[in-house]
Amino acid sequence: MSFSDIFKSGYLENISAVSIPEMAVALLLALGVGLFIFLVYKKTYSGVMYSTSFGVTLIALTMIATLVILAVTSNVVLSLGMVGALSIVRFRTAIKEPLDIAFLFWAIAAGIVLAAGMIPLAVIGSCLIGIVLLLFVNRKSHVRPYIMVIRAENHEGEVRAMENVKKHVKRMCLKGKSVSKGEVELNLEIRLMNENTDFVNEVNELEGVKSCVLVTYNGEYMG
Repeated sequence: MSFSDIFKSGYLENISAVSIPEMAVALLLALGVGLFIFLVYKKTYSGVMYSTSFGVTLIALTMIATLVILAVTSNVVLSLGMVGALSIVRFRTAIKEPLDIAFLFWAIAAGIVLAAGMIPLAVIGSCLIGIVLLLFVNRKSHVRPYIMVIRAENHEGEVRAMENVKKHVKRMCLKGKSVSKGEVELNLEIRLMNENTDFVNEVNELEGVKSCVLVTYNGEYMG
């Protein structure tokens, strides 16, 4: 048996295992689910620089996963070849946000489930995941965290500043302290009792305090 005979007898039989309409439906559904994942990602994104290319990647990943699984399910030999080919692929792009990993796995999993023919599971599961992310990702605490940077001349100025801040905040935690000759720098994470920040001016006017800076941030909340 020649190579052409093997090709003819194997390829034509295996390609008929998945019909053209089935392929089209699976890819169209993958496109729809991928668009839904993209919209959820765009709605829940809370970073500084929004990446449009990452959102498009989510759509492409859903369709690519569907395409690969359709090919694998139609040919056992091809599935072994794909496992070997994909094992040598290395991804060098750094994931900046932990939540991005969840979206990547969501897109891949949805594509695999669609190609396996479990359409209700893919659609209902994606809807539930999207609702959970929309409810919890952008959920904000009613108490906003702040970082307060105080520069004092000496230990006495440091003590005065700390005591004054304690009287005006709901919670305070020392995040860092830097000491050099003639200066003490304090980094405090604080929660205000209300949105009134006039006490910052009062701290700045204390004897032994050089400057006082208050900024908001999106760091981890104190337990």
